Amino acid sequence: MQRTLTFPAAALVVLSVLTACSSGHTEAGYGNEPQPYPVLTLNASETTIHTDYPATVRGQQNIEIRPKVDGYVAQILVDEGATVKKGQLLFKINAPQYEQEVLTAQAAIKSAEAAVNTARMQVRKVTPLVKKEIVSNYELEAAELALQAREAELAQTKASLQNARVNLSYTTIYSPADGVIGTLPYKIGSLVAPNSDQPLTILSDIANVHVYFSFTEKQLLDLAGTDASTTLDAKLKQLPPVQLVLANGNEYTEKGKVETTGGLINNATGAISMRAVFSNKAGLIRSGSSATIRIVQPVSNALMVPAKATYEMQGKKFVFTVDAAGAARSREITVSDRSSGDAYIVSNGLQAGDRIITDGIGSLKDGTKIKPVAAANTVASTTPGLKSGATATR
Repeated sequence: MQRTLTFPAAALVVLSVLTACSSGHTEAGYGNEPQPYPVLTLNASETTIHTDYPATVRGQQNIEIRPKVDGYVAQILVDEGATVKKGQLLFKINAPQYEQEVLTAQAAIKSAEAAVNTARMQVRKVTPLVKKEIVSNYELEAAELALQAREAELAQTKASLQNARVNLSYTTIYSPADGVIGTLPYKIGSLVAPNSDQPLTILSDIANVHVYFSFTEKQLLDLAGTDASTTLDAKLKQLPPVQLVLANGNEYTEKGKVETTGGLINNATGAISMRAVFSNKAGLIRSGSSATIRIVQPVSNALMVPAKATYEMQGKKFVFTVDAAGAARSREITVSDRSSGDAYIVSNGLQAGDRIITDGIGSLKDGTKIKPVAAANTVASTTPGLKSGATATR
């Protein structure tokens, strides 16, 4: 029996075959075509990197201004945040007892002076009588001893007056140095004393500021090196000037110098305290503010790779290189501790001339064929304070 197909059925079979062939061709063509990826060719060169350390700022001097005598605040002659000069009057304390002590001491001096004069008169009276042997020499000696006692009393009263005047001078408080006035916790009429919980104010001498930061023990040992003939202080002096990054992210215009280190390593943190000094003649930096110390160091023959060109696996860092056949190859690398910002300094695993894929590595597998495309030199443009020797190529 001969079977025939109707026209609609035959057309459907032909259309299905054509669709299947067309679909298979498209998928095969898409899967075999290499996709474009940005590629950098590495070139070793001189570069500079920076390392940032959190820091705190302290004035060259932070002086607590406290009264030396008990009394009430009578006058406050400065305002918070005011810049003052050494010897400028700051406060007056109302302490009438010290004024009274001065008056009492002055009166005691007058009484002692009268007693001295009386004793001298007695000596002058007895002296000729002894010469004429009218009275014994004993009378003269007694008069002279009485005069010495009265003179000692006079000296004592003069010392009491001096002490009373010193105490009275403590009721006027002057600035011991140039600086900036801090907060004023006491108001006029407040009772103050030398042992009060808070000082009258804190005077900050900020002509120069000390900026404190910390090195790890490893960083300190790296800085010290193995040359035992040069002291650590000498090596600190050889460090280039350091930069100060303020809390708003701006770099301070003046450069600073690392001066000293702490004597002990903190057992809890493993860090050692460092100090840098900055000139602050304009008074822009205030004591107690936070900042960042930035140490810029030159590095020779550095190979830089963008951070986004790397990935991690089991605690190790990898990049994708491109071989001569245009295939992506995964390669383990080691980066330096001094790496900064959005780039790494490669210490092992790559060499000058190697080509690396800089973006889109999440979709790559080892051996994937790619189409290299020149990548922008993102290392130099995105890493602050960093100059890279990487160049882009096809």
